[in-house]
Amino acid sequence: MVLPLTKFILFRNHFFRKFSPLHRIFQGHVCFEQFPFLQKFSTSGHCERLSWERSTEEILLGKLKFALRNHQIVREKSGLLHADTLTKLALSLARLQMTCPASVVLRLMLDKGCVPSMHLLSLVVFHIAKTEIGTYLASNYLFQVCDFYNCLNDKKGNHAVKVELDTLVFNLVLDACVRFKLSLKGLSLIELMSMTGTVADAHSIVIISQILEMNGLRDELKELKDHIGRVSSVYVWHYRQFYDSLLSLHFKFNDIDAAAKLVLDMTSSHNYDVKKECEKHLQKPCFIAIGSPFLRTVLKIHIEPELLHKDSVLKVESRQDLIFYKGGKLVLSNSALAKFISGYKKYGRIGELSKLLLSIQGELNSVAGSSLCSDVIGACIQLGWLECAHDILDDVEATGSPMGRDTYMLLVSAYQKGGMQRETKALLKQMKKVGLDKGLSDDAIDEHNLCEETLNSLGKADLAIALVQILKDEDQTVFPLVYNLNSSIFFFCKAGMIEDALRAYRRMVDMKIQPTSQTFAFLMCGYSSLGMYREITILWGDIKRFMRSGNLVGNRDLYELLLLNFLRGGYFERVLEVISHMRDHNMYPDKWMYKNEFLRLHKNLYRSLKASNTRTEAQSKRLEHVQEFRKWVGID
Repeated sequence: MVLPLTKFILFRNHFFRKFSPLHRIFQGHVCFEQFPFLQKFSTSGHCERLSWERSTEEILLGKLKFALRNHQIVREKSGLLHADTLTKLALSLARLQMTCPASVVLRLMLDKGCVPSMHLLSLVVFHIAKTEIGTYLASNYLFQVCDFYNCLNDKKGNHAVKVELDTLVFNLVLDACVRFKLSLKGLSLIELMSMTGTVADAHSIVIISQILEMNGLRDELKELKDHIGRVSSVYVWHYRQFYDSLLSLHFKFNDIDAAAKLVLDMTSSHNYDVKKECEKHLQKPCFIAIGSPFLRTVLKIHIEPELLHKDSVLKVESRQDLIFYKGGKLVLSNSALAKFISGYKKYGRIGELSKLLLSIQGELNSVAGSSLCSDVIGACIQLGWLECAHDILDDVEATGSPMGRDTYMLLVSAYQKGGMQRETKALLKQMKKVGLDKGLSDDAIDEHNLCEETLNSLGKADLAIALVQILKDEDQTVFPLVYNLNSSIFFFCKAGMIEDALRAYRRMVDMKIQPTSQTFAFLMCGYSSLGMYREITILWGDIKRFMRSGNLVGNRDLYELLLLNFLRGGYFERVLEVISHMRDHNMYPDKWMYKNEFLRLHKNLYRSLKASNTRTEAQSKRLEHVQEFRKWVGID
């Protein structure tokens, strides 16, 4: 029986117990003679004395890395390494956070036509995706698995082989994409889920909502909302992050009305017959469009909102920036309230703010333990927005249920401190009118006691702090029109309407609105789908110009997309240019993926041509670039 290779890696005490004693590792020696196939790890066929200057682990790991770079014994005696052996090796390497070697093993297995069982693959991915580089490698591996099965299907014709990737595997990588802010990579994985027919469970939907939010795709996120709104109340707590993502996009689009409507729907969701709605809509398979449903051809993903796998390794964490779950209900955070206050005040729509606050007042009172309207009035007073505070006070009073005495007195105190005697007297008369004048007179008010009493009210200080932060952040946020234009560009590119997409892009530039990574990525995908690789070289010029001006920061997602498209188009000078940019930014390149893409498309390009035989200077330069790329990815 072949000794698993993992025994030569995991020799720490707890691994000794797990994998049994490692024979022939004693007294500073490692004997390879007992296991002939392991001689591939040694520079000779004899027992090797290990240097005391380096640990046994360092030497063995060094030999393992060398062997992996040169494909182990896969080339000569591939029959000696079985799938279970390689799977255990990949898992052991992943546990040691050796993500690159672990991915090499997975890919070597794929070259042999083997994919680990979904249970074991999910464990490997769980460990690999703990780092940003590992997340890229894991996601690229999933694409390669799908490409491998598609290749098999092309060869077998009618006898198609269907790849069934596990939901958990996708969830782990998607969650890591959110964690490391890999928005474009996450979006491509969502599309891959659709293409492979992988079911999206409750975890998937929450993570997908986060990725759609990161890419500013509000219409796509709204497509999910109707189906999420029908889940039973048992699952409402799980979807708080979904509502958080959609509410966040409404604010980014500067659509305060849509944000208010979402909040009202969210807080009143218990008013309809949940069981009846679930039976009506969720007993049948549910397919949601990834991209606008108005497109002629659109990818659709199978979702089951009430499917929640009991996964011990995946815990989808909520940021709870805008919405949190408390007392069995979804409630607004101070940040969300601050955004509403800021948004309505900016456009002088205080009456609508009051209406919203009153609509959700009952829902939040029983949970928050304080008056929502009172907290908002207090925050406005602390920021010096006294007229705004008084307007809300009047709106609440007009409902026939005026605010409490403390709230009125807080505003009275603020008027007094500001020397606004006329406003003070008017408010005191107003208090008498609603029966809150006990112990007060127009001429005698203890200003000090009023301030001490009212400023100690719970909740008001926290909301004021949140409001100050929101106002500060608004000066640094992306211009809302960017999200609208990006959304249009995404739609046009998916529809193959590249000229319309370009018009939207040119409009953005003409209006001096800074394009984002999503802008260029969406355009690039549109060009790529039509095979317009030359146009991507022109777009690359725009990207570099914005980078030089400091208005755009290149990220790995964007560079990877550029590199792959230049490879497909055969623009090797541009390929080397992007590689140089990645190197300058210390970005790890997935050479394996680029190597496979080159071999798939340009395997024999200039293979037998020598520099002395080139006919033109352009051909000579291109040969030089191809040879440099082949050397970079390790092609002989």
